[in-house]
Amino acid sequence: MINVSRRQFMATAAAASAAVTFPSAMRATMAADDVNLGYISCGGRANGHMGMFDEIAGVNTAAVCDPDENRMGKAAERFPKAKSYTDLRKLLDDKSVDAVVVATTNHWHCLASIWAMEAGKDVYVEKPLSHSQWEGRQTVNAARKYNRICQVGTQQRSDPMQAEIKKFLHEEKALGEITTARVNRYGVRGPIGKRDTPLKIDDSVNYDLWLGPAQDKPIFRDKLQYDWHWDFNTGSGEMGNWGVHVLDDLRNNVFQDSVRLPVRVFGAGGRVAWNDVGDTPNVHFVYFDTGSIPVVIGLTNLTAGGDSRKSPRHPGPGSGYIAYCEGGRFEGQRGKGVAFDNNGKVVKEFSGNNGNGVHHQNFIDAVRSRNVSSLNSDVEVGHLSTGWCNLANIAFQTGTPYNSEDASAVKGDEGIWQRIVEEMSQHLAAHSVKLESDQIKLSPMLTVDAEKEVFTGESSAVANAFLKREYRAKYEVPEVTV
Repeated sequence: MINVSRRQFMATAAAASAAVTFPSAMRATMAADDVNLGYISCGGRANGHMGMFDEIAGVNTAAVCDPDENRMGKAAERFPKAKSYTDLRKLLDDKSVDAVVVATTNHWHCLASIWAMEAGKDVYVEKPLSHSQWEGRQTVNAARKYNRICQVGTQQRSDPMQAEIKKFLHEEKALGEITTARVNRYGVRGPIGKRDTPLKIDDSVNYDLWLGPAQDKPIFRDKLQYDWHWDFNTGSGEMGNWGVHVLDDLRNNVFQDSVRLPVRVFGAGGRVAWNDVGDTPNVHFVYFDTGSIPVVIGLTNLTAGGDSRKSPRHPGPGSGYIAYCEGGRFEGQRGKGVAFDNNGKVVKEFSGNNGNGVHHQNFIDAVRSRNVSSLNSDVEVGHLSTGWCNLANIAFQTGTPYNSEDASAVKGDEGIWQRIVEEMSQHLAAHSVKLESDQIKLSPMLTVDAEKEVFTGESSAVANAFLKREYRAKYEVPEVTV
């Protein structure tokens, strides 16, 4: 049960005791299965969650928290009965909060979640779960150790359409066996700037809290918020921002979660054309050897080149995946999917609801039932899907200048790696960038021990150095044993 002592107080009408923890106005309207939420971060994504959870009966916004007082103030105006905090640790000490929504910068996701579960709170945490693979595993361990409900925000997992797709592909085998797969994230973005002097942090932001586990480095981009995605100190690039959604769909629908992590990873990419200070790639393409179905992913934030404002041409959806099968192909994306035969004729179409709202209801239902297995995106599932992104980013970070001879290392993939290499070569050429140049990095072929979640063999030492980051004092992610 959630906060059993509170419910017992209510059941026995011990108002004097309950009033210490709960304001009378809130207590008067609460039912025994009400869930009080606290929001850790009040930015754009958090506001989206507020809208979703606010629609669920018996869910109350009890507290809001953000180190940016302006953002926290706007949330407090939206929920005038909620308590307001700048420091998430004070929110976590609040016994009236049953569960938290963690929608912070990526580098805070795991530590905030672990602290919350240590404090007895259940957690809904945004994707990507982790900023490094090691801390993701500690978050899984914390959920098990403290017996907490922890849902990761890959909301498409709650779209009923996914079950229909899996039945079509695997039970009915309507297109035959799946032979290869491709994942796409083609979405145009712009540069984040390149300042001559460090960005001045506004006095309304408690910057020490904002940084948390990240290193205290001067910022030379134009904005503090959102563009942290494109700095490896705080974000995970497009691979962690959108790649995790489409790779999670791949794990769910193509592999039915049977593949934890790939056994080998090989990739290339670069940050080109923009001349900004971001250090995550804006063009990134990776091969995953799963031991069964070969997979590639292609991501780009650049336009097609020239005067175009659109993404370059590519097979399949701009944000989605393709399962190539013996008898055709299936193309899936958020909210819809379509199957084609080998002649390109549509065989079947699928329509979904994106999982919005449904995913939030699924979390609240699990909080009430205490049934971890009922979660559509339990922390372990989110950890492993995020892991594909973490490994892909490590491949980029271990790379050296691209050369075609080393790029031909992929064998037995039915040509999907070479095809995406040729596409990316043409795409980069449209921006006057040569594939074989210092601007594009190519990783070594990295071997993964999927059970231990570490690299092994050649080049493993340099790759393993990226599995766990160096944390600032007072903000270390703890090692959690179950």
